[in-house]
Amino acid sequence: MASMRHIISITDLTKEEIIEILDIADRLKDERRKGILKEYLKNKSLGMIFELPSTRTRVSFEVAMNDCGGKALYLNWNDLQLGRGESIADTARTLSRYVHAVMMRVKRHETIAEFAKYSDVPVINGLSNMEHPCQILADLQTIREKKGKINVKLAWVGDGNNVCNSLILASSILGFEMVVATPKGYEPKSEILSKAREIGGEIELLNDPKKAVEDVDVIYTDVWVSMGQEKERNDRIRTFKEFQVNSELLSYAKGDVIVMHCLPAHRGEEITDEVIDSEKSVVFDQAENRLHTQKALLIKLIGDLNVG
Repeated sequence: MASMRHIISITDLTKEEIIEILDIADRLKDERRKGILKEYLKNKSLGMIFELPSTRTRVSFEVAMNDCGGKALYLNWNDLQLGRGESIADTARTLSRYVHAVMMRVKRHETIAEFAKYSDVPVINGLSNMEHPCQILADLQTIREKKGKINVKLAWVGDGNNVCNSLILASSILGFEMVVATPKGYEPKSEILSKAREIGGEIELLNDPKKAVEDVDVIYTDVWVSMGQEKERNDRIRTFKEFQVNSELLSYAKGDVIVMHCLPAHRGEEITDEVIDSEKSVVFDQAENRLHTQKALLIKLIGDLNVG
């Protein structure tokens, strides 16, 4: 397959490439359910650098490599020489001699950008404070599965965070409608909005969640207190209390609306048990699809879809 370079932002993929990845992911999901596992990543290795804790990102990437005949190496930041002061550039130059690709989950987006600058193998953003492109690929697969199309109207309710940023950019690339409802002062970053508009997207910003969910196909939320914001917890809980995704909020949306959350969820805060466990919730489908879309991305970057 044609290779790509680093996937630091969802904008590193074109519309056509995103659709191709989703198509491959659908195929891989079907194969796995039938018990068919092919060595699309035979003899390939993925270095996974974690500066932050992880459940879905670590397990899905590790299983993805294993299912496809490859090997994933878990590399905790503090177990590497990075934790003792080795430069990011030297680490990137070294790991490039060992592995075929690197996935990174880090505090600062600049860390991945610098690593990619010195890496001779593809670098994948497994989460940074600015973006979460791998999550968005899984979200898009889920939306297409549930709605039969990507051209939906989506409302983001909550904090204008990294997942929101990547969704905004994805909506601009793919041309679907997106409304973002946040408390004042918690809107998405201006540089993300500017980039989206340059691509051709039109994002509606509101401070009223009830108005935001009117006539939407998808409601998406995330935690109010992300990693590194623990000191702001009490203030954020007070500020966001009207932005909870609950049964009352859903009553303002279309009857067939689906509810998304990238997990982990703080039940009783940004979303209620009643909603996340309801038939409208596709939260765990999203979580599963991390595996399939990341397989597809890895095959696109370093694998071979035409094996056996």
